[in-house]
Amino acid sequence: MKDSTEPLQDKQCSLGVSDSGSRQMVFLFEDFELDASRRELCRGGTPIAVEPKALDLLIYLLENNTRVVSKDDLYTSIWKDRIVSESTLAGCINTARKALEDSGASQRLIRTISRKGFRFVGEVRAAATRSGTGATALAIPVDRPSIAVLPFQNMSGDAAQDYLADGMVESITAGLSRIRDFFVIARNSAFVYKQRSVLVQEIGRELGVAYLLEGSVQSSNDAAIRVTVQLIETAHGTHLWAAQYDGKLSDLFGLQDQITAQVAGALQPSIRQSEIVRSLRKPPQELRAYDFTLQAMGHAWHLEADRTEQALALLGKALELDADYPLALALSAWCWAQRSVYNWVQDVAEARSVALQLADRAAGQATDEPLVLAVLGTVQTLGRHFGVARVMLQRAVAIDPNAAWALSRLGWLDVYTDRPEQARRSFEAAIRLSPLDPMNFNNYVGLASARQVAGDDAAAADLFLRALQERPKAIWIHRNLAPALYGAGRLTEARASLAAQLAAYPRFTIGQFKDAMAFSPGVLDRIGLQLRALGVRD
Repeated sequence: MKDSTEPLQDKQCSLGVSDSGSRQMVFLFEDFELDASRRELCRGGTPIAVEPKALDLLIYLLENNTRVVSKDDLYTSIWKDRIVSESTLAGCINTARKALEDSGASQRLIRTISRKGFRFVGEVRAAATRSGTGATALAIPVDRPSIAVLPFQNMSGDAAQDYLADGMVESITAGLSRIRDFFVIARNSAFVYKQRSVLVQEIGRELGVAYLLEGSVQSSNDAAIRVTVQLIETAHGTHLWAAQYDGKLSDLFGLQDQITAQVAGALQPSIRQSEIVRSLRKPPQELRAYDFTLQAMGHAWHLEADRTEQALALLGKALELDADYPLALALSAWCWAQRSVYNWVQDVAEARSVALQLADRAAGQATDEPLVLAVLGTVQTLGRHFGVARVMLQRAVAIDPNAAWALSRLGWLDVYTDRPEQARRSFEAAIRLSPLDPMNFNNYVGLASARQVAGDDAAAADLFLRALQERPKAIWIHRNLAPALYGAGRLTEARASLAAQLAAYPRFTIGQFKDAMAFSPGVLDRIGLQLRALGVRD
């Protein structure tokens, strides 16, 4: 088994000190790493073969990313003034673009400036220099959370068991690398710290990451294995989250997959909350579109009217700084969709229309960020564009199989399209992947709604009550809870639930309920009859 993990080490590119100790420049952009001294281009830790001249050209464009590079500049620097044709240059540009999955049509990273030359337009998040055996601190990426998985400790006392710990790190690093919301340092860079005692703050500076995942693996004579992991913020050495997993060596790969999925799912809300707190600590003059959007996310997650208004105000500031920021546009769309679906406004149709317009603007940025896709899929679901919603949500899960919120929204899509059993599986998977997610109360609302769609009002009522216990301020849950309690024969509780709904929404009617909700017509009619029996006006 040890032999099966070793070749993977050669597939990672490194930000560590080069073997030769020579000067090293590393460029980080999107999920790419280009190590200029080692002449390695990697994406998500996987090397990409690039023709030498195209790599030279790419390095030169990155080194000069603040300006337009002329053709003469390229002829001089790449071909040393040797006479080459324009078609040779064009071919080299195309080869570089192909390596980055760019094209002449999209020009996402390498842009042709008419009659002037070329420019690398992607955001270079960090350019780090390393010299000799000492490491210069790397800049932490500013547009998304950054994390490194440190070598796990082998607690068995048998050095021959190191492969267990190393394989677990390999699996988790690969799993986190699929999350495009994160910037993940490649495995070889983190393994520089194996069997070294270094302060987490120092590792954070050297690797340029805001978070570290560390852990240990312990195996016993009865073939049992225990894996412990913990998430640490590097700025202050604060422990944010920890978990323990037990299994059998006989199913090592299955256990690795299980732990990888659960760690990746649990880290997303933990890191997101930490990023929100980090942005709140910044002085106002240093806040950027990303920071305002993070702060807004903290409010939007509550699904409460006043918090959503605060979120929209913050998102407005983000869009003033960057009018085309996809996440800010998508979250704005979601907030407007919340206004419509939770009956927070009188004109539900107008709120839904604004939500869909903002979603179209965000989708126009052609983003592949799973979180953005999940938000957009949510908006399209609430806008009753179920086909478009399913494409977006399935794409989010395909990019990041551990995207708990995208799975949750697929569950809601199945609720609204009368597929309660499929919905149940998605909600349970989302809760299993991310047990500490602040949105889990909405997963219980989803599970309850799935039972309501299936006609099991008794089970639905219990699950709605469970959701309210977790989020008592989500008063809108009562509009579903009251009819479920009625259907379950719990009339006294049903009337109390309806009273809570009407206290918060005194103009609540069956028509408003049907306008806001995306249930199928048959389900809406059945719930409408239950509400009418409780005395709700049409």
